[in-house]
Amino acid sequence: MAGKQKFDRKLADLQALRDQGKSEAAREALRMALGDKNNFVVSKAALLAGELGEQGLFPELAGAFDRFLEDGAKTDPQCYAKNAIAQVLKDFEYEDPELYVRGLRHRQPEPVYGGQQDTAATLRATCAHALLICRSISDLKILGHLTDLLSDSEHTVRLEAARAIAALGRPEGALLLRLKIACGDGRSEVTGQCMSALLALDAEGGMAVVGRYLNGAGDDADLPYEAAAALGESREPAGFELLRERYERPADPHFRKVLLLSMGASLLPEAVDFLLSLIRADQGQRARDAIAALEPARYREEVRVRVEEAIRNAFPD
Repeated sequence: MAGKQKFDRKLADLQALRDQGKSEAAREALRMALGDKNNFVVSKAALLAGELGEQGLFPELAGAFDRFLEDGAKTDPQCYAKNAIAQVLKDFEYEDPELYVRGLRHRQPEPVYGGQQDTAATLRATCAHALLICRSISDLKILGHLTDLLSDSEHTVRLEAARAIAALGRPEGALLLRLKIACGDGRSEVTGQCMSALLALDAEGGMAVVGRYLNGAGDDADLPYEAAAALGESREPAGFELLRERYERPADPHFRKVLLLSMGASLLPEAVDFLLSLIRADQGQRARDAIAALEPARYREEVRVRVEEAIRNAFPD
């Protein structure tokens, strides 16, 4: 049978296993598929093992993971197999910190037009979050690994490292995030995620840090927007007050709209009251921006009624 036909047959057999459901025969077939040389076949087998809840396949999943770490650009291009296996093991709450550490340290440069690209970014991010479920490794060791990822070459990994630090919930993580914010990042969205993570870990201490960027600290023109989003996402009354105070000072119209949108995203009662107060005929564009900012809260019946009443009063025609 030609190579393409054999490949198609293997995928068809896996689809048949999905339709068949969980059984001893399916488990044995998946065990065989996880030993396949083709990374795409293994990725499909791993995902199917996850769907069927086949936690008895831990040895085969872990073995395939390590197998495809070797010469990964050739054995597992695009990290299809490793990404699938890491996600399934994480979802199964498989506790082997050394496996995840091997994953978050993995780099896989592959040729692309004009140079090379590291295709293991998703793998590192997945393994970073998976470490959080491992009870045999201390929180401080996990923080050490996550700190390394805050300077990863791929911005998506740096983003996920910040999220993982917040999810770990250790107060020491707030210090790491403050340092990362102060040092800056080539991508403003990474700094913004660090702001959100900081406020999740230490809302009281983080308000002053994030508030400085709301008021223009630093050279990155995008950071005030990131700070506004982080303050709204925090859903802290103190965050709303910072947004309101900044709104009442001079700013360009686009940034003022962003401030209102961030207030609305907070869903705080005081934010709703403030936005409703702007829905007046004499406010013009500000009134329309306030209406747009209230959209996230309008699924709440009491808010929807108040918004509709404010609109009728402001624009009776």
